Amino acid sequence: MFIVLLKFSSNKSQAGQFMEGHKEWIKRGFDDGIFLLVGNLQPGLGGGIVAHNTTLLDLQSRVNDDPFVAKSVVSAEILEIAPSKADTRLEFLLG
Repeated sequence: MFIVLLKFSSNKSQAGQFMEGHKEWIKRGFDDGIFLLVGNLQPGLGGGIVAHNTTLLDLQSRVNDDPFVAKSVVSAEILEIAPSKADTRLEFLLG
């Protein structure tokens, strides 16, 4: 399981021109069964993603395909978590 942090860079002002591509990228992540949750980092710091069902290498490649990352609107950090205990609603993440 992974947490992806997409933190705005100094190119934040360019976000509007790449927003449609970014939204399509997010949709593909859900359609492919990789993204579980996407949301904003508060207060207005960027975005965060919970991902699973992938490898670190594949996720790095996917993240690099995000127009926001490719155009340096955000910088990406991927944190890998090896879940060992979960609420029953999230037990599917234990593998």
